[in-house]
Amino acid sequence: MKPPVFIVGCPRSGTSYLYHLLLSAGGFAEFHTQMNVFDVLEPIYGNLNVPKNKTRMMDDWLRSKAFDVSGLQAEEIKAAISGCRSGSDFLRVVMEEVARKQGVDRWIDSTPTNIPHLLRIKKDFPDALIIHIIRDPRDIALSLDKRGWSRPLPWDRNNALLAAGLYWEWIVRKGRKFGSMLQADYLETRYEDLVNQPAKTLERLAVFLQHDLDYERIRQNSIGSVKSPLTSFKEDLDRGQFTPVGRWKDKFPAHQLVLFEDAVGDYMQELGYVLSTNRTKHSLAARRMRLVYRMFYDFKQWAKINTPLSRLMVDYSAILIDK
Repeated sequence: MKPPVFIVGCPRSGTSYLYHLLLSAGGFAEFHTQMNVFDVLEPIYGNLNVPKNKTRMMDDWLRSKAFDVSGLQAEEIKAAISGCRSGSDFLRVVMEEVARKQGVDRWIDSTPTNIPHLLRIKKDFPDALIIHIIRDPRDIALSLDKRGWSRPLPWDRNNALLAAGLYWEWIVRKGRKFGSMLQADYLETRYEDLVNQPAKTLERLAVFLQHDLDYERIRQNSIGSVKSPLTSFKEDLDRGQFTPVGRWKDKFPAHQLVLFEDAVGDYMQELGYVLSTNRTKHSLAARRMRLVYRMFYDFKQWAKINTPLSRLMVDYSAILIDK
């Protein structure tokens, strides 16, 4: 097998779009869902080196969408995972079996929330290549809020967009911090560049992956969201007004935009995103939310990995049990 590829980023940052671009190029195993091994399966089922945990996980996974799209046979995969001692072992076995069945020698995991686990992933998959896709947080916040995924704390329900922006900063910072440790095996790309300059951006990715990413062939194959966008704003698509870059300019409520850019504007500017407002100081509300949410996200991630609370802190629907 050639080195596997892990695509990560804040949810709604374009991880699926990038995944489908790579699939459209050919040579990668097609697996049209996310495995969610590190952020869901392990927290739910615990140490997979324990036989009863592995059996329970496998029984559920065989009723999931992930198994359905894998094209694998239940008895074959049960036999193949008999020696698995961790989520990484399970991921490797499943994806390599899928690749072999499809006659290709490379696979991709496009679970965006793998970011907190990048160092562990690199330890368990030493030859893995990591692509971190970054998108304007104003467009991300709108998309997360539209889908009901922003999940603000109970007392901040009226600040769902800001909560989404603070999550964006938390996870992007973490990804870039870990990425700096991975050096040559980590690459950042921008969603806006993929949309506005696809051929040029794919040339850069092709060098990093050592994989032919011919844009004309990708356009001809057009798998998944390359052909039909996975947008949260289907009404815009239906009206022929699909503008995934800069959507925030028309849809972001003006009074919330001021607080949003007050809270995460410094990091936006560090990444090259131009603000729409002239900020002269950080408001007390923005400072409070930054502190609270940073501590909340750090604690939640720590608890998910290190405490029995993990089973209460993950979304079981992420593995789509019983579909």
